[in-house]
Amino acid sequence: MAPSGPQPALLTLLVLLGALLPGPGNAQTSVFPQEVILPRGGSVVVNCSASCDQPMLLGMETPLPKKEILPGGNNWKMYELSNVQEDSQPMCYSNCPDGQSSAKTFLTVYWTPERVELAPLPSWQPVGKNLTLRCQVEGGAPRAKLTVVLLHGEKELSRQSAVGEPAEVTTMVPVSRDDHGANFSCRTELDLRPCGLGLFENTSAPHQLQTFDLPATPPQLVSPQVLEVDTQETVVCSLDGLFPVSEAQVYLALGDQKLNPTVTYGNNSLSAKASVKVTAEEEGIQRLLCSVMLGTQTQETRQTVTIYSFPAPNVILTEPEVSEGTEVIVKCEAHSTAKVTLNGVPAQPPGPRAEFLLKATPEDNGRSFSCSATLEVAGQLVHKNQTRELRVLYGPRLDEKDCPGNWTWPENSQQTPMCQAWGNPLPQLKCLKDGTFPLPIGKSVTVTRDLEGTYLCQARSTRGEVTREVTVNVLSPQYEMVIIIVVAAAVILGIAGVATYLYNRQRKIRKYRLQQAQNGTPMKPNTQATPP
Repeated sequence: MAPSGPQPALLTLLVLLGALLPGPGNAQTSVFPQEVILPRGGSVVVNCSASCDQPMLLGMETPLPKKEILPGGNNWKMYELSNVQEDSQPMCYSNCPDGQSSAKTFLTVYWTPERVELAPLPSWQPVGKNLTLRCQVEGGAPRAKLTVVLLHGEKELSRQSAVGEPAEVTTMVPVSRDDHGANFSCRTELDLRPCGLGLFENTSAPHQLQTFDLPATPPQLVSPQVLEVDTQETVVCSLDGLFPVSEAQVYLALGDQKLNPTVTYGNNSLSAKASVKVTAEEEGIQRLLCSVMLGTQTQETRQTVTIYSFPAPNVILTEPEVSEGTEVIVKCEAHSTAKVTLNGVPAQPPGPRAEFLLKATPEDNGRSFSCSATLEVAGQLVHKNQTRELRVLYGPRLDEKDCPGNWTWPENSQQTPMCQAWGNPLPQLKCLKDGTFPLPIGKSVTVTRDLEGTYLCQARSTRGEVTREVTVNVLSPQYEMVIIIVVAAAVILGIAGVATYLYNRQRKIRKYRLQQAQNGTPMKPNTQATPP
């Protein structure tokens, strides 16, 4: 707000009234008004008067631009002083017959500061640390009436007088999380109310404060201690107690490889997860780094990761497919520092290779040879396995166990003829009676008289053929009844024999006890069976 002083018309009136006042007995110069406060660059009318009626000399001495206004009287003159830029003391003088004299008027210039500026705040302010606010003020007068106020929003933090040019005032403010995003500014107050004027204020541009809180604890880093070349693993870095957590940044790197984490923000916490895949060029011990940056501070955690290369062991068969009776060498080879175990064969001393010789039999067909390799990396044991299967070619087989030579079935019963031929490759099997009538192998059939007879079963493959005769006997219902009667009779006779034996045994026991009683021989406990 532009200040304003007393109006020239009012000053003129006051000067005229002063000119009418009677002067003292001795020579005396008067000035009116004696004190004036006016805005910088303003104007004022001053009356100079002498105590004698006809002064020989009457005027004003001042460096300010002046102009005599109105026709003066015999003993007074009125001057207009313009463009008053600073405090001044114009002097009125007169020369009367009874002597010379002078008088001063005191002009006080007021103006608001040209610059009110709050010094820039730190880009980030740690929570719990004191913040120094600094405000600079250039210009402004009168300084005795000028005050500088430091503000937190609209709340006053400090009120100080403006001293020096430029004036600088400071104050210390403790910072908490609640101050994040708060505005700080400074304001000048030129208080001319006691002079009949107003309160003139100038306020600086506000500055917004960014606070942060980064805990003293390092981030938690979860990662594998060993990492195999061309495999993918996950690394997780997390930290709690961050404020404001959304402003935190995470940097993850393995050696010279910068990782690209996915960051998940929680309530004052974050978790960064990244996938890592290494190449053979990175083999060895590498440094894994996780840095969490917030404000002007950083917390970091470092770990070492051992990168290794460990190809799977190699299982070698002299030939993967051999004929029955062929000698086969099975070899297992691995990394030079690994130890291998060839499973399913006799134990061998530990080392990077193992070997076994066998003579192929039909039982070895489909046999798996598994090689397990173990390597110690940074104190950890890592394992790799590989398996190979041996195929043994052997001719067709028709054994009694898998293809019985004699079947006896009741007529009209449901039966399933079973005959299994073995061989590699698997042979084709046919069972024919009289060269034309087939036996339905593996299928459920109703036994009839037509099924009875001798069949020639033939198993054929690329490795040859074998034959076997199979006889099917069909029992008629009458024959079956005779068998049942015979079996029943045998059962009855067996039961009768057992009953007779038990009866005779009990009779002999009673006779033996009676003889003992007649001879006066004490009876012994019966602790074992009496022989028959």
